[in-house]
Parts: sequence; structure tokens; C-alpha cells
Amino acid sequence: MSNIPPHDDDAVLPLPPEQLPPVGGPLAGHPGEVPPPPPRQNVFLKELLRGSAVTTFLAILVAMVAGGILIAITDEDVQEAAGYFFARPGDTLAAIWQAVYGGYEALFRGAVFNPRADDFATQIRPLTATLGFAAPLIAAGLGIALAFRVGLFNIGARGQMLIACAAAGLLTFNLNLPALLQIPLTLLAGIIGGALWGGIVGLLKARTGAHEVILTIMLNYIAFYLVTWMVRSPELLQRPAGDQPISAATPVNAQFPELLGPRFPLLDWGFIIVIAATVFVWWLIERSSLGFRMRAVGENPHAALAAGISVQRTYIYAMLFAGGLAGLAGMNQIQGSVTTGFDGVIDAGIGFTAITVALLGRSRAGGVFAAGILFGALKAGSFSMQAQGIPVDIVLVVQSLIVLFIAAPPLLRTMFFLPKTDAEKAAKARAKAAKKAVSA
Repeated sequence: MSNIPPHDDDAVLPLPPEQLPPVGGPLAGHPGEVPPPPPRQNVFLKELLRGSAVTTFLAILVAMVAGGILIAITDEDVQEAAGYFFARPGDTLAAIWQAVYGGYEALFRGAVFNPRADDFATQIRPLTATLGFAAPLIAAGLGIALAFRVGLFNIGARGQMLIACAAAGLLTFNLNLPALLQIPLTLLAGIIGGALWGGIVGLLKARTGAHEVILTIMLNYIAFYLVTWMVRSPELLQRPAGDQPISAATPVNAQFPELLGPRFPLLDWGFIIVIAATVFVWWLIERSSLGFRMRAVGENPHAALAAGISVQRTYIYAMLFAGGLAGLAGMNQIQGSVTTGFDGVIDAGIGFTAITVALLGRSRAGGVFAAGILFGALKAGSFSMQAQGIPVDIVLVVQSLIVLFIAAPPLLRTMFFLPKTDAEKAAKARAKAAKKAVSA
């Protein structure tokens, strides 16, 4: 008889794993084999698309496209050609191209390089104007960005600039010292004035817990009306033998010397001081021990307090530095070589535009410097655009759209199908889990 036990043909005989035949084919790997990592170039591209640099570039690009649409819509030739679009659509498209290209070409000529000028010095004058306009924006933006890194929303740069100008005018305009002493003393008086005005916010925030947004808004109003009163008082800042509410002109020996000569009056040594301030803020935040404490407080004040960091003192330090940098912006306004006096609007909107600069620069010193140059270029080029009949408000719309897209990076990533960041994925997972918990 056979030794093979009888069995049912349909029965399944279980076998131990070691007796199973090996699995083959292109999709099967060896047991315990780890899947290979994705190619390095794919990882690099994904991280690049997730980065803030790409988001910033796309925000500027989309804002410029939207600005081009507005230029085309408001152009009279485009409106006229659109009246017979279906008869000759090429005329409308040509008019749109001429309007948009002419507008941005004028922006370039007014902000970077003017190829229509006769000599090289005149050709690069727009670039020097851009740098001159950018200097106070960068200084004020650095102050706001520094406060951002500490978790403070400082919107009081306007008031800090005004108080800085008033302090410099009251303390140094009548000294009649040599320029070698008058310039640094005037600069120092303005920086200290702005720092003290910002320090009030830090002190009240630290001691009473009052919100810095409310404090800075109220101090902006106080500074505006205080300076307005000062320039109307002959005993204080009003121009001698004058009846206009304006201060005396900045003394010649207190003005920053021109950096490249009299042919470039908008670019002076104030820009070099702003470069030094940018380097200082970078070192302060990224390399110093005080900067480490500031960043720790900005990330999580409760954890910083548990680690032995004085959160209250850090708030005061941060607002002192922020106010001093805003004061530097004010000094760029009144110590420029074309200053004829100041009043309550000497800030020229810089205090609020600097918030945009800080946001666009991601609150980093280098980013703020680059963003300030961009906004200086927009301001310098807007005059050339306006000379071509393009409303200057379009430049303001472009600036606003840049801020909108910078403040909403998920919107940009959705528009351009960019990969989401880990934080966005985590937020989406939390939202999905919360929705499931509610439905359950």
C-alpha cells in the first residue's frame, strides 16, 4: 500500500513560510529589503518648490500680471480698440501689448536704467533714485521685522519716525557744529528718540500686558498731533520768521553727503548706514545670545519663560531696537540732501509700507533689504509711469497684491499646483480629524 495519506483534492495544505516558493517579478523585492529613496534631484526640486523664495517670486509675478491687466483696462487706446474687437481683434491685442509693455518699460526706465538718456551717468540715475527711496523703507522694515521675530506686531513705525525727527530737530538743529560732529549727533538723537518711543510700547506690554497693536496705533496718533503742534510753535520747531506749520530746514552741516556727487541727489550716505544696520540686525538676531532669546520668545514665550528667559525684558529690548531702526528711517528723511523742513507727514507713508516690506522679506534682514529695494524701485518707477498717463494707484495695487499673496501661500500653491509644506499637511490632517470627530 502507498504511504501517501488520502486527502481531498480541494483541501488547502498550510505550509510554513520558509517552505513557500520565492516570489519573483519586477515588483517584488527581497525579503526585508527597504524601498529605494526617491532620486536626489526630485527631493531637491520638491523642497525648492516648497520654499519661500519660489512663493515670493510667484507672488510678485501674479501681482505684476494683475497690474498689467489693470493697465490694459484703463488705457484709452485699448478701450477704443475693444469697441470693434470682433471686427478686428488684432487691433485690441496690439493695443493691450503696447499699453502693458509701455507701462512696465516706463517702470524700468524710471527705476533701473534709462537707455534713452545721452550719457551713462544719466542712464543710471534711476537706479540711484531707487536706492535712495529704498533706504528709509529698509530701515523701518528692519525694525518691524525684528519685532515680528519676537512675536510683536509693531505698526508704530510712523510715530517712532515722527518722534525721531522731532528729537533731532529740537536737540541738534541749532548746535552749529562742524559736519563731522553735527551729522552723527543728529543721527544719534533721532535713533534715541525713536528707540524711547518704541520702548514705551515694550514697557507697557511687559508690565501691563497691553496689546502692542493698540499701543502703537494710539502712540502714532499722539506722535502725529504732538509733532504737528511743535511745528506750529515758534518756541519749538516752527521755521523762524515763518507762518507755515513746518520746521526749519535741516542744517547743511547735518545733512548726509551725497554718495556719488551732485548729479545723484537722492543717493547719499544714509544708504550706507542702512546697509550697516542690515548687517547689524542680521548679527543681532541670528548670531548673538540676545537674538537667540528673542527668537525663543517669538517661537513660544511660555517655553522661553520655563527655560529661564525673561520674556518681559526681551519685549522691552525688542521694541527699543525696533523704535531705533524706525528712528533711522526718520533720519534718512530729514538728513537727506534735499530736505527743506518737516511736519507731521514727514513719514510719507513709510511707516505702513514698511510692514509690507517686512512681510515680503519674511522678517529676515536680507529679505527685508531686497524687499525694500523692490518697493523703492516701484516708487521710483511710478513717476515715469504717471508721465505716460498710467494712474500711480496701479503701483499701489501691485504692492497690495504682493502682500495678499505673500500672506496666503496656500493660495499660491493651489494656483500653481505646488507641493504643500509639512505644516500645511499637518493642518489639513488636523482639520480632517476634527471634522470626523464632529460627525461621529
